[in-house]
Amino acid sequence: MPRRYYPIFLDIKGFPCVVIGGGAVAEQKVRQVLAAGAKVRVISPRLTPTLKEWARGKRFEYKKRLYRRGDLRGARLTFAATNHPRTNARILKEARSQKVWLNAVDDPKNCDFVVPSMVHRGNLTVAISTNGLSPALSKKIRKDLENQFGPEYEIFLQLLGTLRKRPLPEGADGKIRSERLSALVNSSALHWIQKKDGISMNRLLRKLFGKEITLENLGIELKL
Repeated sequence: MPRRYYPIFLDIKGFPCVVIGGGAVAEQKVRQVLAAGAKVRVISPRLTPTLKEWARGKRFEYKKRLYRRGDLRGARLTFAATNHPRTNARILKEARSQKVWLNAVDDPKNCDFVVPSMVHRGNLTVAISTNGLSPALSKKIRKDLENQFGPEYEIFLQLLGTLRKRPLPEGADGKIRSERLSALVNSSALHWIQKKDGISMNRLLRKLFGKEITLENLGIELKL
């Protein structure tokens, strides 16, 4: 019976993360953790052209060699992208001793966690996991969701976040704002954003939130 994973979104800003490997998969992992603000160390005798460029730009610490015991000291997360199960098993042994979470790419038995397939639309993230049983199915579902959740979701989420942060008028009830935000979510707003119909959007915003509330006043542009 496969393991059951607990889905979680981690704040890894400033976390020391180690990526062991320098190929295309390692590049993907480095890209992801750098985007999340992690402090990254890469250990590999070779790097992809992109990783070489990032190393020259000091975007991460680079050790040009194979993995050695002790390389995980001080790390919080580790990604093993070596294609060598025996090496992954050695890394896992050290990770367990150092209490470091390890993801060994395509090697579930040597993993503490798996990385889901993801769809990103600005601050919207949709994660898909098959508990490691079928990466191919995860990839298919991700592609389906990329078609379902277009760039209009990024703008809509920006709009919702801006409205949610606006201070309430004196004496106003927070429950009313929640109800109006729910009404906006369940309206035709996404369709109008997709069609770049600013007139219809502003009409709806004025109706729900007051005559002074427009896309222009909120600093929202319908650029897809």
